[in-house]
Amino acid sequence: MIELQPSEQGHEDYPFLVMQLQSLLADERDFIANAAQFSAFLFQQISDLNWAGFYLAKGDELVLGPFQGNVACVRIPFGRGVCGAAAATGKTQRVEDVHAFAGHIACDSASNSELVVPLFKDGRLFAVLDLDSPSLGRFSVADQAGIERLAEVFVELTDC
Repeated sequence: MIELQPSEQGHEDYPFLVMQLQSLLADERDFIANAAQFSAFLFQQISDLNWAGFYLAKGDELVLGPFQGNVACVRIPFGRGVCGAAAATGKTQRVEDVHAFAGHIACDSASNSELVVPLFKDGRLFAVLDLDSPSLGRFSVADQAGIERLAEVFVELTDC
């Protein structure tokens, strides 16, 4: 397991956030309820975000799920944009400047950096967790590790 350290950018205390999220989701396993709570939790607790939420894997595309922030793109094909790249590769995408990312989809022109974590249950991709920021280079390696750990807690405590 990765030892989590505070982010250099926002100075989030990820171990504390993990404990908070575990408490928040402890008595509920419903996917929609937990995804909505987790989106709101991230939007409130992680500094300098303008979008936090889910895209759900449906066939060979992602469909908008629970989120916090401005209206968003509804459908994203696997392999297109940062979310589609995370879905297609099964790997977290940490992008310092989305405008330099080939195939970027500009759902919100105010977004400048993005972190997308693919979510798996029993080896099957079921969603991606997407965080956007208006700041260039917002997400550090520490943020990636912290958000990935929070995503693990979500998957562990949710029926996906």
